[in-house]
Amino acid sequence: MGGDCGHGPELEAMRERIAQLERLVADLQKKLEEAIRSQKRQAAPFSKGSPKADPQKPGRKPGDAYGLKAHRLPPESVDEVYPAPLPESCPCGGDLEAVDTVEQFQTEIPAKPIRRRFDIQVGRCRRCGRRVQGRHPLQTSDATGAAASQLGPDAQAMTALLKDKLGLSYGDIRAAFKDFFGISLSRGGATGIVLRAGNRLRGAYGGIAKTVRRSRVTYPDETGWKVRGRLQWLWTFVARTATLFVIRPSRGYDVPREVLGADYSGTMVHDGWSPYDRFTKAEHQQCLAHLLRRAKALIEGAERGAVRFPRAVLEILQESFGLRDRRDAGTITSHGLAVAVGRLRDRLQEQLGGSFRHEGNYRFARHLWRHRDELFVFVERPDVEGTSWPADQAIRPAVVNRKVFGGNREPSGARALEVLASVAATCVQRGVGVFEYVSRVIRATVDHRDLLACRLLQLPAPT
Repeated sequence: MGGDCGHGPELEAMRERIAQLERLVADLQKKLEEAIRSQKRQAAPFSKGSPKADPQKPGRKPGDAYGLKAHRLPPESVDEVYPAPLPESCPCGGDLEAVDTVEQFQTEIPAKPIRRRFDIQVGRCRRCGRRVQGRHPLQTSDATGAAASQLGPDAQAMTALLKDKLGLSYGDIRAAFKDFFGISLSRGGATGIVLRAGNRLRGAYGGIAKTVRRSRVTYPDETGWKVRGRLQWLWTFVARTATLFVIRPSRGYDVPREVLGADYSGTMVHDGWSPYDRFTKAEHQQCLAHLLRRAKALIEGAERGAVRFPRAVLEILQESFGLRDRRDAGTITSHGLAVAVGRLRDRLQEQLGGSFRHEGNYRFARHLWRHRDELFVFVERPDVEGTSWPADQAIRPAVVNRKVFGGNREPSGARALEVLASVAATCVQRGVGVFEYVSRVIRATVDHRDLLACRLLQLPAPT
């Protein structure tokens, strides 16, 4: 008894020390997993590791699997014709005899700018005395006097798209106009063009917002953005025929509620960010790409028996894509598909019913349990994707742009980016040439601009 009493305080101290160390290990394990996931979330890293020792040969492989062998077609019309006569003699010194004439075609960019002058007729109304002036369809404004010299609509459209679609800096835009076209353009002038283009496309932006709000399936995503050096968030909401970008200070529920409405009852495919769960009337599909990456990260970091759970989940999720492919190929009946999906759900439920000593597995299982009914919607519905790739693809150009200029210096620039990025993405979805579209809207008059912008994209008219 005396010996046991002597060891009591020491044993209790050891138990407390063990408990502290276990908490420390769990905390370090959690931080390690977060660091691994954060590293995998980085967009376009400079390196993904050491080069492979035996990489595949670049380019297409010869044979039947090469694919379509396409070539540039001759232009429908030719503006210039140049003869290419034979040289005076053969390289060997012999005389040459013409036997045939063959054609070669070339499409070149215009290097010489077009300089226009508009002779605007000005009149005065005999009834009310109001001053009225004419307007040519190629004009972009009615300004005269000090503001009479302007860039044309195509040049303005190009400036806006170079900035907020392709991500060039104002300095690069200025250099491109000077070097390629011989047109002088200041950084301030380019800034003004971009801001005015954003304002003139506001009607189309409103139509895009309405289309996204009414969509049956939406793919939302968000990424960090900076305005005036302060952290904000660039959100994207991708529907089948429209894409909307918004920049807000918040990453919370208030932003998708503003865009979609609190009563949105369509289907949302997303990465599991908790604010999306508050749309209780919507059907949800979790992005399986995020879950697959999470499972693979757990497999890489786990030891011994801890790898069994993420491996089982990985296998179940991969099989769901196989079922989708069989459905699309027509090799499984609707009844067979329902049975197969039910078996996948049963297998997942069985895996989630175990006990988890590994902290990462426990958190992963808890997430899967909360969203167990949101994993296989895409298998049963052909109009729903199993991943949020449409949102990932839509937001990627903005992420690349962020690496170039970091965000926006002023809120006005952020508003212009919202509009121009939304219009550019929606034009692609609707098969409309974005350059010609922006140019046409820029040169429209104020009273017709919003209606034209929506009509050309077949968007709901602005209210």
